[in-house]
Amino acid sequence: MKTIVIFFQIAGSLGLFLFGIKLLSEGLQKSAGDKMKAVLKLMTKNRFVSIMTGLLITIIIQSSSATTVMVVSFVNAGLMGLTQAIGVILGANIGTTFTGWLVA
Repeated sequence: MKTIVIFFQIAGSLGLFLFGIKLLSEGLQKSAGDKMKAVLKLMTKNRFVSIMTGLLITIIIQSSSATTVMVVSFVNAGLMGLTQAIGVILGANIGTTFTGWLVA
């Protein structure tokens, strides 16, 4: 009985998370203009710049998870491509490691 309750809690949490991602991407599609798309394109114009963007954003906001959720929302909204997103997410993971090194 307890296993079934845990299963439904996990399924509900995952559903709520995916619903939040969907709402975020719909909001971004409505509010984003050509200027935001141009800024994102500039910040991810090549792989090195994409990685540096992810690294800096993660260092600033102290959360690679938040950076990753934002990037996934941008890709889902059509503001970024998958290759651009991979660089930013890789940079976010490096930024998390760098923050750990800095603390140590």
